[in-house]
Order: sequence, then structure tokens, then C-alpha cells
Amino acid sequence: MRFIVATVCLLFFSCNESIISSRNKSDIPFSIVIHGGAGTILKENMTNELEKAYLNKLEEAIRVGYSLLENGASSQEAVEKSINIMEDSPLFNAGKGAVLNSNSEVELDASFMNGKTLDAGAISGASSIKNPISAAIAVMENSPHVMLSGKGADTFAAIQGLDSVPNSYFITERRLNALKKVKKYKTAYFFKNGLYENLNQLYGTVGCVALDKEGNISAGTSTGGMTNKKWNRIGDAPIIGAGTYANNKSCGVSATGWGEFFIRSVAAHDIANLVEYKKISIKDAARIVIHEKIAVLGGSGGVIAIDSKGNVAMEMNTKGMYRAHMDSKGNFSVKIYSDD
Repeated sequence: MRFIVATVCLLFFSCNESIISSRNKSDIPFSIVIHGGAGTILKENMTNELEKAYLNKLEEAIRVGYSLLENGASSQEAVEKSINIMEDSPLFNAGKGAVLNSNSEVELDASFMNGKTLDAGAISGASSIKNPISAAIAVMENSPHVMLSGKGADTFAAIQGLDSVPNSYFITERRLNALKKVKKYKTAYFFKNGLYENLNQLYGTVGCVALDKEGNISAGTSTGGMTNKKWNRIGDAPIIGAGTYANNKSCGVSATGWGEFFIRSVAAHDIANLVEYKKISIKDAARIVIHEKIAVLGGSGGVIAIDSKGNVAMEMNTKGMYRAHMDSKGNFSVKIYSDD
């Protein structure tokens, strides 16, 4: 009799524990957010066709990542595949369609960070890697290093079996015209109304941050950098802590904008510190760094971020930022302008 009672109790508690575990699993607020760059993006300068193209591509990218998360995939996979979609599109300054340096060539930067392990990988100044974010992840997983650059990054990616393409693959007429415009002004920046303005800030870096059902955060960023850049200039995108950061204890961040200011502000890591140590909300942390630090220094741009509870920030000090967000409840938003 005691054996029967004990068995019934064991089955009851096992079933109950299973139900609770299942309920907790389904309650995990997985989430994903992407950006396609921030800058002087004005509706009056956007054709209906181009606006629709951006909205459609942003939706495609985020739904790919969301579907993976919904089906139990890792945040790492969701970040990589979402960014791949944008890297393969000529609409964004990453991969296909990246901006050109002063020699009319493309130099690609990317980084990735895993918030569970704090492992990270990055590449900079690459010229033949079709999907730079995948190369950054390969550096993290298959090398003892965090960052590879130039020909070394290209060689490593090829050894890893990643797709290599000629530099001409990345070049588009749109970016050639942008380079001509910048060279006309002799610099990527001009002085106006007491501030330096970036001629190429309309065309932005891409990034993604995701929180999966296991509670793990990942962040990634990919870019072609700055139009007319010289001397193998490197911005914030491949620098862990500046353009990309992820930590399960706080949040994940991907930045876009005038990279020099994000480097000087260690922007992504600063946001994470405000969340972890000062217990500031992710939205307030992003606002403080973007408006009270970077903007005060004279920099422009934006960030996307997700904290460990699935809360999201999409903050900018520019006229717009291509961005989209989906959460575990299926809520979806895709926006371009700052007043959306």
C-alpha cells in the first residue's frame, strides 16, 4: 500500500513539475530586434518604391530570425541569419551594397558576441567575404583570437569554407555615386550650423540582437564603414564594447552611426554597465548614452538593445533609423523615421 501511495505521489509531482517546466519554458520572453543603419533619413527624400523596399527587407530579415527563435534555435543562429539577409541586399551598407573607400573598393567589418559565455569574434578590412557576420562567428568558434583583419581575415574565412567573392560583387552604382559626391566635398564631413555632418550617414551599418528561449543573448553588427575612408580606417562595428556587446547579466547591443564617437564612448559596453550596475532600464540606458554622451561629443547614430527580460530599446539621435522588432507574443513593428 505504501509503495502504491509513494508511486502515485511520485507520478503526481513528476507530472506537475513537467507542467510547470513547460509553462515556464513557454513564458520565456524571447525577442529579436534589428537595425539597418541610422542617419539623415527623411520621408520627403524617400520614394514610395524605395521606402517599401526597405520595409519589406527589414520584415524579411526579422521574420527569419524570429522563426528560428520560435522553433527553439539559439540567439546566435537568429542573429547570424537575420544579418545575412541584410548583407545580401544592396539596400544596406554591409556586404552587397557596402560603401566604397577612397580607392573605390569595399572594406568590410563585422563582430559578434555571445552573452552566455562572453566569447566574441570580429573581422575588419576584409575584401572578399560574402557574409562578414558569419566570418566573425567563425573567428569566435574556430580560432584562439577575437579579431582578424585584412588579407588574414579573408584567408581564414576561405579556410573555414565560407563563401568568397571578388570585390566587384559588393560594388553598386548607388555607392559609386555616393563616393563621387563625397570626393566633391573633399571629405566625408562638412561643417554646417556649427556641427560636423556626415555625408554618408544616410547609409548605415546593419545589426541584430536576440534573446532566445534559453535566456541567452547574442548581438552582431556588420558594415562597410564610411564612404571615402582612407588608410584602412576601422570604425566601431568590429570593436567589442563599442559597436557590439552582449552579456546575459545585462543586455545585448548593436550600434550604428559615426563610429569614432561610439569607440570613444565605448557605447555598447556603457549601456550594458548602466543596466547591470545601476539597474537602469534598457531604454533609459540607451537614451543616456546616445543623447547625453555621444550627442554631446558631436556624434550621431543609434542603437538597438535587448535586456535579459526581453525589454527592447531602439534609440537614435538622428532623423531616422531602419529598424524592426518582434517579441514572443508575435508583436511586430518595422519603422524608418524618428517620429514613427
